[in-house]
Amino acid sequence: MLDPTDRWRRYHGHVWKASWAGLLTFAELPYTENPAELEGVDAAVVGAPTDDHVTHMPGTRFGPRAIRAADPTSAHHLETRVDWWETLRVVDYGDAPVVPTDAAASHRAIEDTVAEVARAGAIPIVLGGDHSITEPDVRACAAVHGPVGLVHFDTHTDTARALYGQEVSHGTPMYRLVEQGHVTPERYVQIGLRGWWPGEAELRWQADRGITSFFMHDVSHLGLDRVVELAVETVGEGPVFLTVDIDVLDPAFAPGTGTPEPGGLTPLELLAACRKVAEQLRLVGVDVVEVAPTGLADRTALVADRIVREVLTGLALRRAGK
Repeated sequence: MLDPTDRWRRYHGHVWKASWAGLLTFAELPYTENPAELEGVDAAVVGAPTDDHVTHMPGTRFGPRAIRAADPTSAHHLETRVDWWETLRVVDYGDAPVVPTDAAASHRAIEDTVAEVARAGAIPIVLGGDHSITEPDVRACAAVHGPVGLVHFDTHTDTARALYGQEVSHGTPMYRLVEQGHVTPERYVQIGLRGWWPGEAELRWQADRGITSFFMHDVSHLGLDRVVELAVETVGEGPVFLTVDIDVLDPAFAPGTGTPEPGGLTPLELLAACRKVAEQLRLVGVDVVEVAPTGLADRTALVADRIVREVLTGLALRRAGK
């Protein structure tokens, strides 16, 4: 297993390397593409650099690299006093070998790569990529753990049967996962919905299957802490997948995304919510999607990086029983 900080430690006497130099891994984690080296690993970061299924602005194929390149920081969480690096064994498992222009092949590659992590007993943390990648992500996890509950932060429901005549897109994965039996609808909670899509047909389909939806007016009325409490109660025991579409944030905080919608969450709210979900539920998989970076010092990639770090802190808190 490669340690991307080893040369820097030997030369400078400390672990922190310059953020713009050396091997690029998430949070300077050890790097491997060898399934045998996943033994004993708690979580593994996987890149899913594809955006062949977007319906509006592209660019999320560059998301995993931008998230990995976000400004590094230590693993010590100031508010909880927990260091996830000390509590968890985490690696960067590289990118799924996606095939540009062949979306179906890319999904197979993503599912196979995530499955290697899940079969090893580790939690895959997938960096997207458009939201269509949640379908292969969840399928891989459900193949190991059985049907999962789903906590879904998003401005959109992504429960269309088809978009522009296509059954596979970044607006259809949740419909497909429920219909395929990989997600238990009574254990599926959406948080942050707002805007102008979807329509009544999708909302009726959700209601008929017992899916729970919290709109932004619910968040404003109840507060996100209470919404997360209700989500945890609804999802309950059993394996859970967490998917975070970065457009759940107001575009003032995350402008680099393909379908921005004003009126969303703040990073302060979302970061704490993701940490609580990871601490209180039995996560078996996570993805952070729809990050379309806009350049150096990209604020959208930075907040996506922090979402992953908060999830890891939540997992460490759960492990420690704090």
